[in-house]
Amino acid sequence: MSPPRTARSSPRNLVLAAMIFAVAMTFIDQTIVSIAVPEIQKELGLTSTGVQWAVNAYLLALAALFAFGGRLADTAGHTKMVVIGVIVFAAASAMCGLTPKGSAAEAWIVVFRAIQGAGGALMFPAALAIVVQTFDIRERGKALAIFFGLAGGLTAVGPVLGGYLTEWTWRAIFWVNIPVALIALALIAISRPVTDHRPAPVDYRGLVLIAGGVGLSVFGFQQSAFWGWGDPLIGLSIAVGVVLLVTFYFVEYRTEAPLMQVRIFRVRPFLVENLVLGITMLTFIPLFFFSSEYAQIALGKTAQQAGLYLLYFFVGFVVASQMGGRILDRRGAKFPVVAGCAVAAVGYGLWASKMTGLNFSNQVAYVIIAGFGMGFMLTPASTDAVNRASRLSYGEATGITQTVRNFAASLGLAILGTVLVDGLRSRVTSSLTAQGVPPDRAASEASKIAQTQGSHVGTIPHFVRLDFAYATRTVFFVMAGIMAVAAIVARIGLQRGVQQEQVTREDYAGQEPDLGPTLSAER
Repeated sequence: MSPPRTARSSPRNLVLAAMIFAVAMTFIDQTIVSIAVPEIQKELGLTSTGVQWAVNAYLLALAALFAFGGRLADTAGHTKMVVIGVIVFAAASAMCGLTPKGSAAEAWIVVFRAIQGAGGALMFPAALAIVVQTFDIRERGKALAIFFGLAGGLTAVGPVLGGYLTEWTWRAIFWVNIPVALIALALIAISRPVTDHRPAPVDYRGLVLIAGGVGLSVFGFQQSAFWGWGDPLIGLSIAVGVVLLVTFYFVEYRTEAPLMQVRIFRVRPFLVENLVLGITMLTFIPLFFFSSEYAQIALGKTAQQAGLYLLYFFVGFVVASQMGGRILDRRGAKFPVVAGCAVAAVGYGLWASKMTGLNFSNQVAYVIIAGFGMGFMLTPASTDAVNRASRLSYGEATGITQTVRNFAASLGLAILGTVLVDGLRSRVTSSLTAQGVPPDRAASEASKIAQTQGSHVGTIPHFVRLDFAYATRTVFFVMAGIMAVAAIVARIGLQRGVQQEQVTREDYAGQEPDLGPTLSAER
């Protein structure tokens, strides 16, 4: 049987450009919203919990629905799902920008942020699968380096653009997605990507299990800072979430047409790359949230200045992303993944060590180093993981890796957010007590400050700024330790070598996908 028609018949660079613009919205929204968080919180009167959920609802929906989106892409058609995802994402963005003031504000913005995430979950795995099918394995690292690098560059625009737009109105940070969506749809119509897919039933049972497991487990960690670990609902929520995720794995393993082909985890490199991606994502997305709040609260920067603060991170990230993708094509994934994790760990640690000085210029070099390390490892790890799937399962493999990444990001934001709130509460209590405030009153006032992160007191006192810097320093030291663990896992678990394409008859016979490319000797 002759191989099916592929996307190589389409103009490859135009297809790549179309997919970059499609996913650019998801990348931009990972950072642009973080810049506006203090302003959104102030204008809408959100609590610290509410504003974290405004960020986390997006990540949770991505994590819960990515596998579903990847499965739909492989069965219903990649281009169709990209188009639907772009439209849903743009429409939800418009509604986020229309969030009313008052009691309905928190529920409104959280719901439409979740719908944004759903649109991203439909769009992203399909877009990445189109790029993967468009370029053969020898060119894929370079192509995906451009894909992630330019998308990362647009992400870098997010903080700067968000800073300028927030000076006008924070609502514009959502409306900016609409012209990006229109450009993406136009490029898709012109390039008309062609990819392989095969019809299959949808596993709704698996969808319910993974959505429930992801949502409950993250909810428990998110609320622990405010309800306290003594609340039985915290432990129950986390426990039920974990049980649902474990059940999901075993149900999927025995399902004929599963939502997620968990058998691919038998491929050691795929398993290890996902472990590394999961560990690193505990820090990557939370970084933008915490560094933006640090810049505006501890350093007293405007939203525009905070955007420039994050831009230094992407200076290192974009350059290293290109380098990592090219090294992947020549030498394989192990070196850039291990080295990138190690460099990021050092960068985070050095960055943290300078935070309490409240001097941004002393931090710039370490911000760039942290970005370089993350960029150097992220593209090779993501590409290497997807390369392990057969060509008819690229969307599904992308769905798996992105599920892992976004679940970890949500979990990281929840856990590290708890570390920040607890640390800030403790330090503010001590500071107020030292100023002669009675202990009970100090504890009560510290809880309010930790919840609102100082926004309820008007001009933030210097001692609160310094206490926030110390709390953020603790978070960044924890992130440095997490990246060190990722480096160790990658060093022990990954093999050296460059992959060779392996296409078997199962790719064309509608059977269970092969377990992907193999390794050749390192060059």
